[in-house]
Amino acid sequence: MDDSRAARPRPDGRRTAAAARRRARTQEILAATRALFDERGVRDAQIEDIAKAVGINRAIVYRHFSGKEELFALTLVGYLDDLRAALQQAADGALSAPSRLGALVGTFADYGIAHPAFVDCAQSLMRRTGPELLDEVSEDAALRLGRAISGCLVLLTDALDAGVAAGEFVVAEPRVLANALYASGLGALQLARVGILVSEVSPGTPAITEISAQQVKDYLVSSALALVTRGASGRR
Repeated sequence: MDDSRAARPRPDGRRTAAAARRRARTQEILAATRALFDERGVRDAQIEDIAKAVGINRAIVYRHFSGKEELFALTLVGYLDDLRAALQQAADGALSAPSRLGALVGTFADYGIAHPAFVDCAQSLMRRTGPELLDEVSEDAALRLGRAISGCLVLLTDALDAGVAAGEFVVAEPRVLANALYASGLGALQLARVGILVSEVSPGTPAITEISAQQVKDYLVSSALALVTRGASGRR
């Protein structure tokens, strides 16, 4: 008789159930955080309000997350997962590299316009340096956030690589450009929310005009295409 099977430790049913309850509670907190973000915005969402929405006290929130930054980071993961699905769908229907890039940037703009809390959440984390953010979140949370961001950026990088391979794009560092487009796109989406442009009609005299979300989206798409196609025609 093989005694090795009998010697193996059996799973502790109570520990398994406790782990499942903890995972479920963590998801409840994340869902409540995102709901408050979408309803009130990131700035006005307080830990007390999140805890109240779940039916717990704020101390329990901190048993599941190392701090507010980690809670925000993992809430952002949810937005990024949704964004990736939208980007994947947009990229699948595009034939040429330029149309694929335009579809990706346009979809990113549409998502940010429809989900302003995503833009705020992403920007709030980007205000910190990388080392600062890593000090404020657990290793697991940092890994999940990194995977969620890279999952979106890889679709953009692949489109840039395809354009370079086809001779339609001139891009020295596709990964750098993909990250730059993401960061600058978040800033431009704030302009879409504000809805105004400031210019100078004469020295010392400012003028304010309106700008629509569609105009911002069109600018993001056209500027991305201009960046990658500049000089490409001359190399063909």
